[in-house]
Parts: sequence; structure tokens; C-alpha cells
Amino acid sequence: MFFINPCAAGCGRPAISGSNLCFTHHANPEQEYLRICSCIAENKTIKDLILSGVHFVNIDFSDRHLYGCNFKEASFSGCNFSGVKMRMNFFDFSSFANCDFAKSDIQFLSFAGTDFKDCKFTGSEIEHVNFEGAVIINTSFNNSNLYNSRFISADLTKSSFVNCNLKRVYFASAKHDHIDFKSSNTAEAVFETEE
Repeated sequence: MFFINPCAAGCGRPAISGSNLCFTHHANPEQEYLRICSCIAENKTIKDLILSGVHFVNIDFSDRHLYGCNFKEASFSGCNFSGVKMRMNFFDFSSFANCDFAKSDIQFLSFAGTDFKDCKFTGSEIEHVNFEGAVIINTSFNNSNLYNSRFISADLTKSSFVNCNLKRVYFASAKHDHIDFKSSNTAEAVFETEE
């Protein structure tokens, strides 16, 4: 698991892996971004990295194995995560736009407070994943196994969960607007709100 070193600039953010500064305080963020992208491109297995606050655009994470990494407050636009295998990663308060997670295997991840727009998780294993407080717009989870995942207090809009395993999936206090649960086992999910 990653070890957090605070940014040497004193901002309180974690320093990114391989540096004593957070991404925001780097004198040359473009060069640092290229170093990070090279690491992702050259390694099939990526472990214990801290990449908080990095802005990823059109990066190919497909078929990578990511274990124990911290991507808190990062952003991802047009990134390909198809076929990715991830365990124990943190994406809290991040954002994803036009990203493809099709046929991914993700377990024990946290996407708390994260924004998803126009993303695909079709045909994926999404087990024990925390989407608490996430804002999810125009995103497909079709044909996925979401066993024991959490969408507590999430804001779900124009998204689909068609033909999904929803056993022990918690949607408590979540907002639903134009959500399609066709052919999914909604009776085994939890939708109640606390009073």
C-alpha cells in the first residue's frame, strides 16, 4: 500500500510518487506528467503509486493491473480502462469524462464523491466498490456484476444498469433520474432511505 509523504511546499496535499512535491506545486508539470504517463505505458502492473491531482487526458490504462494506488482528486478525460484489473485503489473526489471501463475487473475501490459523465462499465466485475456521494451522468453499467457495491447518497442521472447483478448493492438515499434497471435483480438491492 502507498505511503503518504506531504508536499514539501507545505500545502498539505500528498507528494506524488517519485517527487517531494504534489502535482500542483511542480515547477514543470508537463514534464512530470510525461514521466507519469511513461511509467503507465511501460508497466503492465502498477503498485503503490500516489498520483493525486494529476489530470490524465486520453491515456491508455487498458489491460493494466493497478494495486494500492492513490488517485484522489485526479481527473480523467477520454481514458481507456477497458480490461483493467484494479484492487484497493482510491479515486475519491476525482472526475471521469468519456472513459471506457468495459470488461474491467475492479474490486475494493473507492470512488467516493467522484463525478462520472458519459462513461461505460459494460460487462464488468465491480465488486465491493464504493460510489458513495458520486455524481453519475449518462453512464452504462449494463451486463455487470455489482455485488456488494455502494451508491449511498449518489446522484444518478440518465444511466443504465440493464441485466446487472445487484445483490447487496446499496442505493440508500440515492437520487434516481431516468435510470434503467431492466432485467436486473432489483429485489436483492437496498433502496430504502433512512428517516
